[in-house]
Amino acid sequence: MSLATVLSRAQNALAADLVTVEVHLANGLPALNIVGLPEAAVRESKDRVRAALQTCGYQFPNRRMTCNLAPADLPKEGGRFDLAIALGILCASEQLPAAALDGIEVLGELSLSGEVRPVRGALPAALKCAQARRRLIVPRDNAREAVLASGAAIYCTRHLGELSAALHAGALDSLAVSSTEVVDCVATTQPDLADVRGQHQARRALEIAAAGGHSLLMVGPPGAGKSMLAARLPGLMPPLDETEAVEVAAIASVGNAGFDPRHWRRRPFRAPHHTASAVALVGGGPVPRPGEVTLAHRGVLFLDEICEFDRAVLEVLREPLETGWITISRALRKEDFPARFQLVAAMNPCPCGYLGDPGGRCRCTPDQVGRYRARLSGPMLDRIDLQLFVPRVQRDVLLRRSTRDAGVETSACVRARVAEAAQRQDARAGKPNAQLTGREIERDCGIDEPTHRLLDAAMTRLGLSARAFHRVLKVARTIADLAGAQDLSSAHVAEALRLRALDSQTH
Repeated sequence: MSLATVLSRAQNALAADLVTVEVHLANGLPALNIVGLPEAAVRESKDRVRAALQTCGYQFPNRRMTCNLAPADLPKEGGRFDLAIALGILCASEQLPAAALDGIEVLGELSLSGEVRPVRGALPAALKCAQARRRLIVPRDNAREAVLASGAAIYCTRHLGELSAALHAGALDSLAVSSTEVVDCVATTQPDLADVRGQHQARRALEIAAAGGHSLLMVGPPGAGKSMLAARLPGLMPPLDETEAVEVAAIASVGNAGFDPRHWRRRPFRAPHHTASAVALVGGGPVPRPGEVTLAHRGVLFLDEICEFDRAVLEVLREPLETGWITISRALRKEDFPARFQLVAAMNPCPCGYLGDPGGRCRCTPDQVGRYRARLSGPMLDRIDLQLFVPRVQRDVLLRRSTRDAGVETSACVRARVAEAAQRQDARAGKPNAQLTGREIERDCGIDEPTHRLLDAAMTRLGLSARAFHRVLKVARTIADLAGAQDLSSAHVAEALRLRALDSQTH
């Protein structure tokens, strides 16, 4: 047989489009030509495939070979097609029975020794393969990731020779991956809230943010514990369900770092440096890839020293904060990425960081303070639900031997209350309070006359926008859910207003 077909998957965001690898052998000068819009790494696969086949003891056909990666208008990148091309050559040259690959898709990069190396995007490919009701062969290092796809039949291999022998013998089942291989992955310990000393208001704000999915801005001097608090937010949030966990894992799978099975069912925490570009945050590239806002989907995006970020970079966060999606448009492609993240930001109160510090070290003028804070635009600040000042920790609190001895709650205790509040929100609206629409706010956040007067006075005094008004009501609804209250009260709204400290200071 001079023509063979092997199925594979492209690594184009989360789509994982099907790619048909067609290998044709013909008379003529010996050559291997790869067509179908391959980029440099794909074109170079012919040298890796040749060496791998010869190392494994197979004959590399001394004929003119054409390898077509269809569809031809879909960009192909990486070494993920190496294994499919090698198997196609073996089938086309009748060194491997063609029927052995019926109903099978293949992913894997080859080394010169025939070892099968891991690729990015194995989980999205496995999900698509399961929908098509086909089997999938992946590198051994991708097995724990691919088996997370519900209903997928996954087979793994370490070496081209091992896979070829199994296909020859019709014993592919010997390479099957059991779903129990994921269960034995031990998650690393997350930071505990009990390690935070003092900062009772900030701890309360973290609990509210975790319960309702609210964004949070902390303002305080250096060393007050802002970064420490932010790192503990994912451990307070409700656990991911099966669908959400697979979604998060699939996004991590197509990222540069790949998916770590030890982080299964764990909410992501992304903390880009303040020198990050707009493209690094939202994603991009000739073939669009997810940025930090997508890699933080269902988790936390922490922007430390937010005023040190370029203002144009921060402005790109406006749309995903509102919609939960980001659209990357390029000349060749357009991709929609999910971006339902919780924004947590930290900043100093002034350029030197010591404004209001009891030590009196700050020498910043009001004009310098105003210019510094103006780096965070009003529209961006208006989209942040919770804004609070984090003071310096008192010396006697800091010198305690153990916070646990002082009766400070652990993350597990707070997480239990957060989970109960999240269940109330899910039963009432099917979503966190932070995602409520205008009509849903009217339905779920009704207030009595005294509370109405309190809000009216606050809007007049603080100059709250309509967006800020709605966000105060949503935060108050979360506070009521944490208290197990059916209706909003003045106390819930008053606490929500206290957690918009920058609005209070501005007016």
